[in-house]
Amino acid sequence: MNESTPRDTSRRDFLKHSGRLAATSVLAAGLTSRLYAGESNTLQVALIGCGGRGTGAASNALSVPNGPMKLVAMADVFERKLKGSYDNLIKQHADKMDVPEGRKFLGFDGYKKAMDCLKPGDVAIFATPPAFRWVHFKYAIEKGLHVFMEKPVTVDGPTTKRMFQLADAADKKNLKVGVGLMVRHCRGRQELLKRIRDGAIGEIILMRGYRMSGRSAAVGPKRPEVDELLYQIGSFHSWIWASGGVFSDYYIHQIDELSWMKGAWPVSAHALGGRQYRGNAVDQNLDNYAVEYTYPDGTKLFYQGRNVSGCQNAFNSFVHGTKGSAVVSTSGHSPGRVRTYNSHLMEGVEPVWRYPQPEKSPYQLEWNDLVDAIRNNKPYNETRRGAEASLVTSMGRMAGHTGQTITYEQILNCPHEFAPDVDKFTTGYPAPVRPNAEGQYPQPQPGIITDREYKEFV
Repeated sequence: MNESTPRDTSRRDFLKHSGRLAATSVLAAGLTSRLYAGESNTLQVALIGCGGRGTGAASNALSVPNGPMKLVAMADVFERKLKGSYDNLIKQHADKMDVPEGRKFLGFDGYKKAMDCLKPGDVAIFATPPAFRWVHFKYAIEKGLHVFMEKPVTVDGPTTKRMFQLADAADKKNLKVGVGLMVRHCRGRQELLKRIRDGAIGEIILMRGYRMSGRSAAVGPKRPEVDELLYQIGSFHSWIWASGGVFSDYYIHQIDELSWMKGAWPVSAHALGGRQYRGNAVDQNLDNYAVEYTYPDGTKLFYQGRNVSGCQNAFNSFVHGTKGSAVVSTSGHSPGRVRTYNSHLMEGVEPVWRYPQPEKSPYQLEWNDLVDAIRNNKPYNETRRGAEASLVTSMGRMAGHTGQTITYEQILNCPHEFAPDVDKFTTGYPAPVRPNAEGQYPQPQPGIITDREYKEFV
């Protein structure tokens, strides 16, 4: 989904489109029985959330080599996104697309209608803003569907606890669940992990992660004709309730991959952050963050994130040990170009080992692994790990937003649920955060608001 203000989300237009597509749901009911009559070895897929990441996930699903896949239903709250996703996918995978108008659903209940087009054992893709993840996952479990869900899977303590419970419920039904932390499926990173565990760089003493880029997710004021809730969903990276903001949605990958290399989750975080370049932006993000994560044995991860144009950019992750160092990510998620050194100097020094190039895309590998588990009934449920990665990411975010040291237990048990009514959302429903008379939204105030990340205006 784009960070810009949606262009076609006025309440009048939304009701018009919702009414038109709702009328097709009767047709969808008649079409559903035909879906069940296909080849027994064909996995049918429904895409819920048709932004860029959802479209990419659907393309990866349809590109899995081990057995036939077919996309049969799509859902979103924005018609332009659903249409754009369909148009892109049909160009690449026309022979694996069977999504007539009657199985394209708009509206907040579209996720149910899309999953109702599937039979038990089929696959649902969740690529909506993370706030909706537990709602959609709960319904998928009730329907007996395997799931691929994008990260993060939670953005606060209460929903993390809920996701832990849903992980257990999925296990009881033997459902396979993939979470979009695709770096863990990268074969190069898997080999690097093995080498680190075999002592290639000695004991880990320090880790570093950086994601620094230009201005991002800084959304401008809402236009009067645009529905408030749809405005925030359309710019979900800008709102803590919807996505955890840029911190959770952008930084989770490197926090997860470095914790994976360490073999542990951090137990506390201390952080700082600030807002310097706002202009007319009204979002809840800070412009920069610097976090010190501490692991159970005292090892530190120093993570730095910045979204300011004109500064030096970086997108990499490093591990330092008693005998040398390693590169986990070079300049993005893929290719990783992982390598190890026998010193802490990396520039101008030949590595001891590097993974052969070119690498296969981890975005495709995570889907290959999930479908292999489905077809061969292998244990496969990444929900709990995805929720833990989401929680420790939120721990660092909360530390930056409050100016306090936050522990794992504190973030897990913090009672502030950002969007407690997300399962009740419908057109015109009040947004979880609302502006004051001057058009300003609740913001983090480190050192002033210390028991939660922001307070809603009364």
